Amino acid sequence: MILRPLTESDVAELLRIHTTPEVAFWWGAPVEGFPWTDEPDSIRLTIEVDGAVVGMIQFCEEAEPRYRHASIDLFLDPALHGRGIGTQALESLVRQLIDERGHHRITIDPSVENAAAIRSYEKAGFKRVGVMRSYERNPDGSGWRDGLLMELLAGEE
Repeated sequence: MILRPLTESDVAELLRIHTTPEVAFWWGAPVEGFPWTDEPDSIRLTIEVDGAVVGMIQFCEEAEPRYRHASIDLFLDPALHGRGIGTQALESLVRQLIDERGHHRITIDPSVENAAAIRSYEKAGFKRVGVMRSYERNPDGSGWRDGLLMELLAGEE
């Protein structure tokens, strides 16, 4: 498993993965310009396994020195769920964010209903911090769902 910068040749496969029912349930439908323009503050990386594009991981950084930290989000091809690839991708990115970019705290915020993601994040060392009520709108616009704030501090990984 490697993390590398996105390339134009990744777009079709990332769109295919993003539109699978299992990913779209959490992420919603990709917007026009995905993956290049929809979240300009995020740094996005392709997750690759054995030469194949299997997902995407992204991070944002808070630059204000008093609050400096990074946040992560990711999705994987559902055909590869349960194999530890997401956990491995998280661990790799966390190392980079702490060792190379100087962050002391990393956050991630899955839906409280996304038990598989939460298990993966806990395996990577993230701890549950609290529930953010009515945190994000359901992708179909039908209402709101709660988010679970999770964090990992340098030295806990």
